[in-house]
Amino acid sequence: MSTLSRRAVLFGGGALAGATLVPGMDLLGKARAAGLAAPDHLIRAGTNENPWGPSRVALQAINEAIDLSNQYGGIGDEMRALIAGLNDVSPDNVAIGSGSGEILHTAGLLASMETGSIVCADPTYQDLVRYASRAGSEIIRVPVDESLVIDLDAMASAIRADTRLVYIVNPNNPIPSIIEKNRLRDFVLEVSRDRLVFIDEAYYEFVDNPEYGSMMELIAAGHPNIIVARTASKIHGLAGLRVGFGFAHPELIKRIDYAKTGQLNILGMHAAYASYQDEEFQRFTLRKNRESLAIVEGMIAELGLRSVKSNANFVFFETGHDVEVVNARMRENGIYVGRPFPPFLTWSRVSMAKPEEMRYYVQTYRRLFG
Repeated sequence: MSTLSRRAVLFGGGALAGATLVPGMDLLGKARAAGLAAPDHLIRAGTNENPWGPSRVALQAINEAIDLSNQYGGIGDEMRALIAGLNDVSPDNVAIGSGSGEILHTAGLLASMETGSIVCADPTYQDLVRYASRAGSEIIRVPVDESLVIDLDAMASAIRADTRLVYIVNPNNPIPSIIEKNRLRDFVLEVSRDRLVFIDEAYYEFVDNPEYGSMMELIAAGHPNIIVARTASKIHGLAGLRVGFGFAHPELIKRIDYAKTGQLNILGMHAAYASYQDEEFQRFTLRKNRESLAIVEGMIAELGLRSVKSNANFVFFETGHDVEVVNARMRENGIYVGRPFPPFLTWSRVSMAKPEEMRYYVQTYRRLFG
């Protein structure tokens, strides 16, 4: 049996992943025989990952840091300084988490230390509200408006005297819509007078829309009840290494750091530190994401399907079919797409894989449902 070197594992992993057998491979063989450009691996179009993986710079950093895996700690101070500089805030405004998920959980925990409620959009990303619900908070879910945009007026009306936190994902997920920047800024400033406001900006790097604005400026301005979250899981392709960031007033950062329960991953930290400085890879990812989006959005337009303009690395469109059926048929053909998102049970969330994989997705969708 041959022995794989450490470098071969790091830099040759794509070949191993591509050879993984999954249900539906026999059908993929038939699809290729019928002239479809079917791949020989499962297309992961359901979890909003970066299909290109970490950058080569990040992989090199992992390789060089492997011998440090026996050590606790790491480069927390250096990472905090780098991220603060990139976002024009102080290092005292930055908390580092085991993925942004840890920041979400910690905020949910802080909000649940007193009996009360949390207001969020519906549908939206569930990590924070799920964790807070388990910790005892009541979750008030506010449906998106007719344009499938987070309804700030309805959210404001839903806030009660016992509401401890308002949670906003911008761009939203599973609906890749955004909130106009001035309306959001005014809302956050008003609501944060009396409670925490958490803005989850996991996909902000993908936005190319003049109506969008990050709320990071409010952190720099010193507002005490606002938290912004970012992650290395998406554009940086480090979802499995769990590195994320929370930005807030220094006193709130102290509370977040005190309540965290995770352990930072030394390999992930070195990878993220390298990747955040690798602007070329970020530009490459954005370019390829736009290419994949154009392929899928072209199909949606040609078939006359209702959808939401994407401001992220996924699309959300109405299939006209039970999404469970759509998901099962796509999986049979080697494509994994997003789970159902009630109440939108005929809508499909499709993450952008590589352009050639999305061309196969379009071929398959048209054949099955077009």
